[in-house]
Amino acid sequence: MCEIFMSADPALWQAESRSLRLGGVSTSLRLERMFWSVLEEIATRDRLSLAQLITKLYDELCESRPEVGNFTSFLRVCCTRYLSLQLTGTIPTDRRLPLRGIPVHH
Repeated sequence: MCEIFMSADPALWQAESRSLRLGGVSTSLRLERMFWSVLEEIATRDRLSLAQLITKLYDELCESRPEVGNFTSFLRVCCTRYLSLQLTGTIPTDRRLPLRGIPVHH
């Protein structure tokens, strides 16, 4: 089983930091390159820059929760959930289709 995962390009799990403003504060987020790639795909689908997408996710999370907690972990879960929902057919795999407007099922 490990060979399935070990055959991945090591560059995918290499951590990379990016700087942006969240809640009016300059900050740096450190994620593995694979997560940055998935976030960029999500942003592109809705015609947002990566910074706009992350800001939108942060703002919506702050509105829905009294405490944000570990935001980078939240972003990793967003990426994993996005890929999982594509596998189940809940989110179309056609990258030209925006995610906005897709009904949310819990």
